[in-house]
Amino acid sequence: MSTTIQAPTPAPGGTTPRPGAGPVHRNRLIASSRPWLLLAPALAVLAVLLLWPLVRVFLFSLQDYGLRQIVSGEPNWIGLANYGEILADPTLWGVVLPNTVGFAVLAVTFTVALGTGVAVLMASLGGFWRTVVGSAIMIAWAMPAVTGTYVWVWIFDADRGIFNQTLQALGLQDEPVNWFTNRYSFYAIVLLNVVHHGFPFVAITILAGLLGVPKEMLEAAEMDGAGPWRRFFQVIVPNLRQVFSVVIILSTIWDFKVFAQVYLMPGGNGTNREALNLGVWSYVESFGQNRYGFGSAIAVLLTVLLLIITVIYVRTMLKEDEL
Repeated sequence: MSTTIQAPTPAPGGTTPRPGAGPVHRNRLIASSRPWLLLAPALAVLAVLLLWPLVRVFLFSLQDYGLRQIVSGEPNWIGLANYGEILADPTLWGVVLPNTVGFAVLAVTFTVALGTGVAVLMASLGGFWRTVVGSAIMIAWAMPAVTGTYVWVWIFDADRGIFNQTLQALGLQDEPVNWFTNRYSFYAIVLLNVVHHGFPFVAITILAGLLGVPKEMLEAAEMDGAGPWRRFFQVIVPNLRQVFSVVIILSTIWDFKVFAQVYLMPGGNGTNREALNLGVWSYVESFGQNRYGFGSAIAVLLTVLLLIITVIYVRTMLKEDEL
């Protein structure tokens, strides 16, 4: 008994469809879209919680938005006038921008340096003492920014602060000094506060990277005569480049937009104009002067500045990796 095999029917265009091509293409399409389907709920939440507020802030920055607009609900579009006013304000160039950028550079440098030093110290300890030190420094990280700020305010208080009392007891000053009135001493205290609160995250993150560095590489470098500093910069740092990138980018973002540690200091709420940074200036103009459009424009400029810094740093790191 013979069986006749019938050729597949040509498609309307004259081509013969490949057997199973339809299901295979469909399966590949499903497989490629599955990750996006799984990420869709999280992306939707991020769009609602982050993207839409950013859009709203930008729209407010294009308006003369105050109490009248809040009550009436009618927008008063003025285009880029708020941005022009900000860029023409000498407060931006003489006070706010130097405070913001200068403080962020110092804070990131000291936070990463201290965190790296603590991480190296913890890596050299045994399991028990590493746990003790890690638990101790995590207390500083777990402390709320508000609580930590008030502790530092108490330490440097002009009347009851232990810093002034210690200097007077040592004969280094005759009378108490208000350290919060001077622009530089003000930000020195803020720097201590931010570094103390931020270095534990850097230390624990870099410690995780240090424990992953192959011991064979360190032993080989030691046998070749490399000292501790040379081993650190020529073996450990190249292996932890991505880890350093993460902690530097995150520290930069956090330190550029620092708010509570400045606002809660005496004079940091806008009464001392020499202590303003971008975050506090935006808040004071918005909720202190009821100029929500102007304050939103400041917030947009801060966001753009952070994006530019992050993109430049990431591009630099990627170019170094390609080399």
